[in-house]
Amino acid sequence: MDEGQVDYTEAVSRRASSQAETVAANRGWWDQEASAYLTEHGEFLGDADLVWGPEGWSEDDLHVLGDPTALQGRTVLEFGGGGAQGGRWCAARGARVVSTDLSAGMLTTARAIDARTEGVAPLLAQADATRLPFADASFDIVFSAYGATPFVADSAGLMRELARVLRPGGRLAFSTTHPIRWAFPDVPGPEGLTATMSYFDERPYVEAEWDRASYVEHHRTMGNRIAEIIDAGLVLRAVHELEWPLDNTEVWGAWSPLRGRLLPGTAIFVATRPG
Repeated sequence: MDEGQVDYTEAVSRRASSQAETVAANRGWWDQEASAYLTEHGEFLGDADLVWGPEGWSEDDLHVLGDPTALQGRTVLEFGGGGAQGGRWCAARGARVVSTDLSAGMLTTARAIDARTEGVAPLLAQADATRLPFADASFDIVFSAYGATPFVADSAGLMRELARVLRPGGRLAFSTTHPIRWAFPDVPGPEGLTATMSYFDERPYVEAEWDRASYVEHHRTMGNRIAEIIDAGLVLRAVHELEWPLDNTEVWGAWSPLRGRLLPGTAIFVATRPG
């Protein structure tokens, strides 16, 4: 290489990534991808619906947060809320809602949805979910549909922070990639049906450009996800492993009807803070 010439590299690997590196990479990624993400998936997610994952199951189907009529007057935090679709669903049922996200770009898409929709919009705040700007015991319900949990290095710290802002008797619910998927190639076709990697390898998936991480996603085994919830002082109430609905023909990244019929792609964890 000639002197002064830049060596551009792009790489994908499984390697350690600190909390600081993970935050910087994922903030930049979602700032850049927010608009395209909404364009690609906005119709599927809706403007004011709480869809728990690519399978398409919604809160109207599953009642993960409990009786929807009981949301009236409750204080609700949506962390990693993206376009705040789930927050709007709760607000439409009378809850007082704050939706946070690490990415200013994702909050910009939330404001764009607010501008074109009717109804009560949630408050929006930019925040790292592991360092929330709220007082102890501020919320009756804390939830996220695929937000933050797989995108933080300190997932144990995340659980402690979510427990901190929950009121006694409050409920935490979050969905994330089902841990078993990390043993399989991340493709929607037949190649994604043969395990090729160790399920027990918890090194994160890292995409790097110019020798700097540009996207990081973290894996925990089912046992370690549950342990982090319990160690945060919460009581685990349910783990939902979502089956693929027969009427969903969508392919979303590595999620597909082919894989979804055989392997769970999404896990929803539900816990409460002891009262």
